[in-house]
Amino acid sequence: MTEWAQKIRSGDLRALARVATGVENRDPRALAVLHELAPFAGHARILGITGPPGAGKSTLVDALALALRKHDKTVAVIAVDPTSRATGGALLGDRIRMQQHHADTGIFIRSMASRGGRGGLARATGDLALLMDAAGKDFVVIETVGVGQDEVDVADLAHVTLVVLVPGMGDDVQTIKAGIMEIADIFVINKSDLPGADRVERELQAMLSLTDGPKPAIVRTVATEGTGIPELLDAVEHASALRKPPAPGRAFCSIDHLGIAVKDLEDAVRFYECIGLAVNHRETVEQEKVHVAMLPAGDSRIELLEPSTADSTVAKFLEKRGPGLHHVALRVPDLRAAVGRLRASGARLLNEPRAGAGGHLYVFVHPASTGGVLLELIQENAS
Repeated sequence: MTEWAQKIRSGDLRALARVATGVENRDPRALAVLHELAPFAGHARILGITGPPGAGKSTLVDALALALRKHDKTVAVIAVDPTSRATGGALLGDRIRMQQHHADTGIFIRSMASRGGRGGLARATGDLALLMDAAGKDFVVIETVGVGQDEVDVADLAHVTLVVLVPGMGDDVQTIKAGIMEIADIFVINKSDLPGADRVERELQAMLSLTDGPKPAIVRTVATEGTGIPELLDAVEHASALRKPPAPGRAFCSIDHLGIAVKDLEDAVRFYECIGLAVNHRETVEQEKVHVAMLPAGDSRIELLEPSTADSTVAKFLEKRGPGLHHVALRVPDLRAAVGRLRASGARLLNEPRAGAGGHLYVFVHPASTGGVLLELIQENAS
């Protein structure tokens, strides 16, 4: 184990802070340390705190961290702040609000700039959560930027997601239900001492009555006074028991599609339509010399590939192996970070990140590095 990794594993907060900065800045040396530490992850419970601006998320995080410390749990807080237009960094409002913890070595607070990241997070948030987990923290609390209805990425990182609401939102509860309302494991009505708390709870109950399966808990809090925090921790424990914690790395990638090489695209499409799939996208990717048809299949897709020229890599694949699985594609939150880690590990990459079907950024990894299957990595939420 390298010196920096050893320091972090031994609890050196300075080393943790320096490597965290490097991870944010995509420094290859820091990413190499992260790669070395990744096998130690999987211990921490990751909590996501999201909700509209003004809901008191930072105050709630502060109260949660204090309560967890009273239970002798170590905590890392990753607070994603809006990017400063002047410096490009975070505004650091959360560090200012959490100054009472500055002398407690059991709490590590990191504000990070969103840097144009979508979904209420920064692109490096997942890697930073992995670093804190590998450093031995019991809880990693991720506080998002104040989000809108379609900014739900924190649910992909967190074991338990808390959606924070406040009285006085009125019809805003109805407005945002199609987005962040649907990712909640727990609804927190903060500032519940204010008029309107009963109405918010009634609206939540009404919406939840229309859904099937287990219902998210609803907990009232007054974070500034610590009211409801013990009950909230109990709800977190219950929600954690209902959800199987993801294995290390689960939160950071998912299957995007399976690429299947075919000799005749139309014949292949007709087969998959017979089993209930439907094409939602067709394209010719000139640089790869293939005709593509995409068929959604649950959270993933089937990508059918027909060569457009005799000298394409897919044509050569068909000539050598015949029709069949050509590659597996994984979505990753930060493609360039993943590429940096792969290079540090000695993996063989077949191209630099570039635009592919649908405009997403991608890179291929040679089968010699993956166990025999061509692997494609795709930038998540690429535009």
